[in-house]
Amino acid sequence: MPFTKNPDDLAKKLLLYAVTDRTWLDGRTLYECAEQALKGGATCLQLREKTLDAAAFLKEALDLKKLSAQYQIPLIINDQVQIALDADADGIHVGQDDMTAVEVRRLIGPDKILGVSVQTVEQALKAQEQGADYLGVGAVFSTSTKTDADDVSGAELKNICQAVSIPVVAIGGITAENAPALGKSGIAGIAVVSAIFAQKDIRTSTARLKDLCERYFS
Repeated sequence: MPFTKNPDDLAKKLLLYAVTDRTWLDGRTLYECAEQALKGGATCLQLREKTLDAAAFLKEALDLKKLSAQYQIPLIINDQVQIALDADADGIHVGQDDMTAVEVRRLIGPDKILGVSVQTVEQALKAQEQGADYLGVGAVFSTSTKTDADDVSGAELKNICQAVSIPVVAIGGITAENAPALGKSGIAGIAVVSAIFAQKDIRTSTARLKDLCERYFS
């Protein structure tokens, strides 16, 4: 593994966290889009699929695992623990409505990365206690990609960062224009979907975001 789960080391890999979405492929393959994001400087890649069958999901995960390894960044699978295990992904990310962090940790073992979505300090502390390595907090801005996500205020985001000792990533409606507003919140980085994958020039858009991340969050 080209990185460790030490919070400081992991935080560096969470600086610019790209979350895939095939909605905007526009004739491109997901692999091609992911590769452009990594060339642009994404430091972590999450494979998020809601419609693919298990076989197609696994093939995609295996392909992206090879790609992420080339760039020495972690591949995180969203929700699907078995896919993460079968693809030997670097980690798994689960929400509040999925399996508990304790259950997931038992299945994946001690070495893989476990991320948990939270929206309150209470949820954050519980996730950390149950074995989470990092937290995803949002939606920090309104988002079109996850319409069921409730907003998390800037004050609550800061409170969560101060309450836990593991890295926190902000997600939800983040763009190059509004990302600087999160600069003093204490987050390790930002997770973005459309700000990367909805763009025609993914590599350039990612590079712009990476520059902002290095200025405001590292």
